[in-house]
Amino acid sequence: MYHKHYNMKLYQKLLVFRSLICNFGCAESTFARQSKFKHVLFAFVLAYSYLCRMRWRYMIITLLLCLSVVTLAGEQPTSMQEWKAGSIVSLNEVEAYGIDNCFVAEEISDEVFERMQGNSYKKNCTIPRSQLRYLRLLHKNNKGQILLGEMVCNVAIANDLVEIFRQLYEASYPIERMVLIDDYNADDETSMRANNTSCFNYRTIAGSKKLSHHARGLAVDINTLYNPYYKKRANGTVVVQPATGRRYVNRKGNFPYKIVRGDLCYRLFIQHGFTWGGAWRDRKDYQHFEKSIN
Repeated sequence: MYHKHYNMKLYQKLLVFRSLICNFGCAESTFARQSKFKHVLFAFVLAYSYLCRMRWRYMIITLLLCLSVVTLAGEQPTSMQEWKAGSIVSLNEVEAYGIDNCFVAEEISDEVFERMQGNSYKKNCTIPRSQLRYLRLLHKNNKGQILLGEMVCNVAIANDLVEIFRQLYEASYPIERMVLIDDYNADDETSMRANNTSCFNYRTIAGSKKLSHHARGLAVDINTLYNPYYKKRANGTVVVQPATGRRYVNRKGNFPYKIVRGDLCYRLFIQHGFTWGGAWRDRKDYQHFEKSIN
């Protein structure tokens, strides 16, 4: 009876301690996502306490030591070290990683270049790899969640984009998705339908043989689904890209991710010498900002 009573009291105490650990872990965003591990830790300490007849005060010390190790190990989150674009991260993770490390321009690594081969960087691409840069950027979506973003652009505008997107992030300007267009096999329509924000893609302007500014990495398309390309041809037919963005051609509507003249996104790009496709007369490309470099 004594052992049964002792084990029941021990179990009840451990339940209280597990609750405390979970609450403490929730304050640490990295550890909070490791709830499965916390339960494993709880079971381990329970079994260890039973076998060793450990007094409850030593059990607390054991739990706190384990918790400290896990928390310290989570100070450099794997998701941010690997920088998997599209991953949601917390403010605590960003602070631990360092905000300056979240807005950088790098030379194109072999791994990134492999992703681009045959997609955005086609066999006939005339733009040297050395003229391109890989950007690590943070952005927030319409829900306020922080996401890891990425972009390939021309070296001539790399610093512009790092500054612009950092200011957009700090102002909580919503951008839903920011991954390389290579994740969509460099298909613009598919990428735009996903509301993806991207830059470099070696291609011609739709309906022509002239290279697009995207082909040199000098144009950025932002929140593409909600800011479509629109053109009315002489024969009366209308072209909308992406096709699923037709409802957003009407700029008087109230919907998320809309870029309008005078908003923060517009102002920052204009200040850095870009022109906006939404201001063109013969067509409208509300998602598009480009910069001409000699």
